[in-house]
Amino acid sequence: MLAELSIKNFAIIEALTVSFEKGLTVLTGETGAGKSIIIDAIHLLAGGRGSSEFVRYGEKRAELEGLFLLDDSKHPVYRKCTEFGIDISDGMIVLRRDISMNGKSICRINGKLVTIAILREVGQSIVDIHGQHDNQELMNEENHITLLDQYGGQKVQAAHHAYKEIYHQYEIKKKKIKQLSENEQEMAHRLDLIQFQLDEIESANLQPKEDEILQEEKNQISNYEKVYEALQNGYNSLHGEQKGLDWVAHAMNALEDVSQINDTLKGMSEGISNCYYLLEDLSYQLRNELDSLEFDPERLNFIESRLNEMNQLKRKYGHTVEDIITYSAKIEEEIDTIQNRDSHLDKMKSELDSITKDLALEAKNLSSVRKNSSKQLIKEIHRELKELYMEKTTFDVNFSVKQQQSFNGQDIKYQLNGIDTVEFFLSTNPGEPLKSLSKTASGGELSRIMLAMKSIFSQHQGITSIIFDEVDTGVSGRVAQAIAEKIYRVSMGSQVLCITHLPQVAAMADTHLYIAKDTRADRTTTAVRVLKEEEKIKEIGRMIAGVEVTELSKEHAKELLSLAHSAK
Repeated sequence: MLAELSIKNFAIIEALTVSFEKGLTVLTGETGAGKSIIIDAIHLLAGGRGSSEFVRYGEKRAELEGLFLLDDSKHPVYRKCTEFGIDISDGMIVLRRDISMNGKSICRINGKLVTIAILREVGQSIVDIHGQHDNQELMNEENHITLLDQYGGQKVQAAHHAYKEIYHQYEIKKKKIKQLSENEQEMAHRLDLIQFQLDEIESANLQPKEDEILQEEKNQISNYEKVYEALQNGYNSLHGEQKGLDWVAHAMNALEDVSQINDTLKGMSEGISNCYYLLEDLSYQLRNELDSLEFDPERLNFIESRLNEMNQLKRKYGHTVEDIITYSAKIEEEIDTIQNRDSHLDKMKSELDSITKDLALEAKNLSSVRKNSSKQLIKEIHRELKELYMEKTTFDVNFSVKQQQSFNGQDIKYQLNGIDTVEFFLSTNPGEPLKSLSKTASGGELSRIMLAMKSIFSQHQGITSIIFDEVDTGVSGRVAQAIAEKIYRVSMGSQVLCITHLPQVAAMADTHLYIAKDTRADRTTTAVRVLKEEEKIKEIGRMIAGVEVTELSKEHAKELLSLAHSAK
């Protein structure tokens, strides 16, 4: 849910912080008070298109910030944030957006700088803004298949997952066949190129880790004088008359004579003896290392030449010797494939036929599961429309098969979502043919249709906050009451913020916010306050009566609140 919204220097709002609660929150007020400006701010936080016009006159930038609380630890937004490297702690997401005078935006999610595209992807997974004239999700037929799959739940997800596993194999095999089926001239050029590369790599006769071993040897030869001097000095310091080992031996003999007097002297004697023999052993190692040490300028030249050869190959074929060896094996396999092109093509086409048959079965199963799910969806939509006094409206889910390539006598196009094209169709009047949802309804009808669908899909989308911006325009009477009850029902599953001019909707609110504008120092500002019970009655009375609030309108407002309480 949206817990808090902070707005600064945005349109006519100078500075405003609003806290929101769960359930249904309505925003009312006079026209032009700034209700839609608040929704615009949330829309921008969710990645909507911004411009310099939103910046308050005379200010350098507008600042927007929203705190969202997540109750479900498995909410899809966690996966999105993990994908973008955004940490979520304590189930809190803070979206922030600053818009400058030149129209540029700076976006952050939990303090991390992100692009507008990322802000939009994260924002739209937790908040859904629906206005009467928006070209939003339900009006875009490309989204209908996703909405249907979300509605279908686990059964559709399982069928879709099984289909996608085979679809990925299908795409990989198709790509390989396409590459191998290119014209002979291109294939000949490719063969010449990779054969040259293979010959070059094989002539180098690379060995795993060879570069690391040679680099270590090079370092030793290059530092011959320094190493020799260090070993010589170390050995001379230990061996010889009046040198290190002589004095340690003298100390060892001195303590050995008194080591039997007590345990302390015995321990010290043994310690010095151990040190002596250890140092003696190390001195022998120093001498052996000195004897084996030699400076070979020819070996150094060979190593440098060999490393240079490897570096040349690394620039072409990989960052390490292992990468080059791996690449060599890959092109060797490709050479074999090209040289035996016809047999490989026959084999891959046979494999593709087998995969396509499996894919067709999974696609058919996915389509069948979707169609079964759509039947239940149609029943639910009709029930919702009936409750909104649109019982004569017909809703249907139209399925068509994507066309592309021939398989078993049918031209089928396999895509990640399957073979189905799904579109929602409506007929609002008896006798009229079903038409695409985006071309059917308008005005109050569209508001009710959208609300009916939203009340169903919101349960399956995982959206934490749903915002209705004057979706009740163009309705009244019993329809208005039905819309009010429907909006309240949606708020039982997700937080709902609603700008409304209907007293019936205002009466159903769990929280009623009143938006007012004021003029101070020749500047207009917007303020928000939570209405108490008496203030609710007065505001709903104003919505009923218009300009002048009468006692009769107050009584009507009380009656609406009482009916709303009973309906809840």
